[in-house]
Amino acid sequence: MIIRKKEHWFRMLFVWHGSVLPKLLPRLLALFLLSLGIVYLHGNILSYKVPLNPAPLTLFGFVLALFLGFRNSASYERFWEGRKLWGAQLNITRSLVRQALTLVNVNTDKATVMEFVQLLTACTYALKHQLRGTDPAEDLRQRLTEAQFQLVEQDRYKPIVITRLLGEWVQHAKLENRIDSIQQARFDENLDRIADVIGGCERIASTPIPYSYRVLLHRTVYIYCFLLPFGLVDSLSWLTPFIVVFIAYTFVAFEAIADEIEDPFGTDTNDLALGSMCEMIETTLLELAGKRTEITPKNTHGFID
Repeated sequence: MIIRKKEHWFRMLFVWHGSVLPKLLPRLLALFLLSLGIVYLHGNILSYKVPLNPAPLTLFGFVLALFLGFRNSASYERFWEGRKLWGAQLNITRSLVRQALTLVNVNTDKATVMEFVQLLTACTYALKHQLRGTDPAEDLRQRLTEAQFQLVEQDRYKPIVITRLLGEWVQHAKLENRIDSIQQARFDENLDRIADVIGGCERIASTPIPYSYRVLLHRTVYIYCFLLPFGLVDSLSWLTPFIVVFIAYTFVAFEAIADEIEDPFGTDTNDLALGSMCEMIETTLLELAGKRTEITPKNTHGFID
């Protein structure tokens, strides 16, 4: 994720890192060369003059811009919903640790509470790895006992399995009379909310925007960009390649941004910083439990994972 301080308007014109422009340069160069060829041939293909004028292209471009706006709105809605779910994960885990510290019998061994904290952080890291399709073994080994790790190692959906271990911790606390039935119900409510967060993230990750819709919009954008030089060559002449590239950049960049943020849990530069969120959740839970941790300064003016 790109985190930057507010830039001066002029410097923003030349921002490179975090922009989709590097990905688009080959396509824009191809359009520029195509436009040059069309200008050189005066809009003719095999001695046939392509009869296009700017009026229908203007109308079509307006309609295309509306569809791109809807596409970007749908993608940003998925991005923002993912961010809200991870914000909920932070709040729920904080509540659970507070409950473990204040509702459970004061004579409870501190190591028992720390086991609960480590299970919560392990669940959070497991969710990150599941959403990104990466191997969680290293992060889980650091936060689970060997017996707990062996229980979840072969499971496909590790976060939800770890919620079972959290439920067993609460059950043992009840059996040992360290909490009563009402307090157990309070714990279960928050564990259900964690399951809702996991399910919400899985829903976003496993349900992309319909492929046929993406293909239609993608084809339409590029057909429009390829036809644009034929409609402008008579009125703009040698300025045509530059105007075409500028207009094409706007349309193609909107499509590229929508594709990038459609899956908010990926590793693109504009996706959610799940790694930093996991570290922040772990740090705040450990501090709640009375264990101070060394805070690594974060880069607040660039890319964070």
